[in-house]
Amino acid sequence: MPDANVNIKEVVKEKYGQAALRVTSGGSSCCGAAPAREFCDPITANLYDESQAQQIPEEAMLASLGCGNPTALAELNPGETVLDLGSGGGIDVLLAAKRVGPTGKAYGLDMTDEMLALANENKRKAGAENVEFLKGEIESIPLPDNTVDVIISNCVINLSADKDRVLREAFRVLKPGGRFAVSDLVTRGEIAPEVRHSVLAWVGCIAGALEENDYRGKLAAAGFEQIEVEPTRIYRVEDAREFLSSAGIDVDAIAAQVDEKFMSAFVRAVKPRQTQEACCGPTGCS
Repeated sequence: MPDANVNIKEVVKEKYGQAALRVTSGGSSCCGAAPAREFCDPITANLYDESQAQQIPEEAMLASLGCGNPTALAELNPGETVLDLGSGGGIDVLLAAKRVGPTGKAYGLDMTDEMLALANENKRKAGAENVEFLKGEIESIPLPDNTVDVIISNCVINLSADKDRVLREAFRVLKPGGRFAVSDLVTRGEIAPEVRHSVLAWVGCIAGALEENDYRGKLAAAGFEQIEVEPTRIYRVEDAREFLSSAGIDVDAIAAQVDEKFMSAFVRAVKPRQTQEACCGPTGCS
């Protein structure tokens, strides 16, 4: 299995590195690598409104490979420290930095050199002084314990081959009472493996999406409480008929098994303010 995990990471690095290079050469990174924005994967399209687009460099918007808009949904307060897992070209970090203000801090974590270079250039263009981009993997976050108020992420955790470790790391770096507030791709109910394989051209971004109840279970196992999975976009095959057909997929053959089973969701959870680790003695804590 370790080899498989390495292969997944290399595929993700290559895909996102190429996406960053397309943006720097004047193109767009929209999922599916289509040359024109109108042919983009519907999962990634139209996630940010015009007012948000005006706040950040165009290159940050063009580099977005997300499935949601966590900065619009997360509660971010002035002075807080935010961490974006898999920050890409920096769109959500730059938007979060404006929300937390000059007394706050927004970190972005990414493992792809090309995306980090693009993100730092976008940071420079935006004049964002409360932003820092870190190189690393979301399975091993390069920050100390209990240092972050809010973790956001946009269609990245699903790409990890070790989601349990990602969630444990998120729990570790959050302060007591800290919030996990991510957009991610999830599935609903049973999906046959061969059907998953058939739609990889569409859900290449979400090939590793968890079933929604599995997501809840993994968050609870990591120690989180107040767990919620709120659908934000539920995908119908018709939404992607042109996209799937262009990839040579028989849309009608898979429609019944795919329709409304893939969705973007806003996933919330909270790290408890107190844990049971301090309990002592055979009778427990008083």
